Amino acid sequence: MFSPQQKREAALANSDTPRLAVLIDADNASSSVAKEILEEVAKYGTATVKRAYGDWTTQNLVGWKAHLHRHAIQPVQQFAYTQGKNSTDSAFTIDAMDLLYAGNVDGFCLVSSDSDFTRLATRLREAGKIVFGMGERKTPEPFIAACDKFLFFEVLKKPIDVEVPMQQVPDVPDLKNLLSNAVRETVRESGWSRLSTIGSLLGKTHSSFDPRNYGFKKLSELVRAQPYLEVVEKADPTGFVHVEVRLH
Repeated sequence: MFSPQQKREAALANSDTPRLAVLIDADNASSSVAKEILEEVAKYGTATVKRAYGDWTTQNLVGWKAHLHRHAIQPVQQFAYTQGKNSTDSAFTIDAMDLLYAGNVDGFCLVSSDSDFTRLATRLREAGKIVFGMGERKTPEPFIAACDKFLFFEVLKKPIDVEVPMQQVPDVPDLKNLLSNAVRETVRESGWSRLSTIGSLLGKTHSSFDPRNYGFKKLSELVRAQPYLEVVEKADPTGFVHVEVRLH
């Protein structure tokens, strides 16, 4: 009997292109990152379902309308029947559960900064599905923690000029504590930790961890820039070269 975590890992390992349902809370997500959202999703699998939820009769979603046809995103109309109530959340959640029970996708990408989707993310993971979240840095921690991986919109807009350094996302966890603890937890008898093992641990213990949050495109670049870490490249018996790290 496999645990939900093992099912999610197996889905990633056994499929070159996991099928993902991208569900966008258009009332709660900026259209300015529509293209970047789908480019990021493509790194993890194929977006076989792309839906955006909101009241498309209002002017609030004008910015999204230009992206719907361009990126083949299906708009899902949800009228605000009661003032002050977010009916989009209900339609979003019902569709997610329908997709879950249909069994046609391996995972979900929930695009919103709304903590109301925390229970949905938890339920999908309990069913063994991979759950990626995307939202602004202001996204409440419970929703972030409920996802396998959570990405902030702030890192999607990269500088046009490659010579311009990326900016750190505000109010992210202290990097030194994160890396130091990860190195200590993964250290081997040799006194060194493999970078791949460090990255895997950080991904499992901190769903929002991403080198881009700290202004670096890759984890290897990030660790090399830290003065409290020593980084070397070592070959294993097969000749494969690993990046290894230890605390100074």
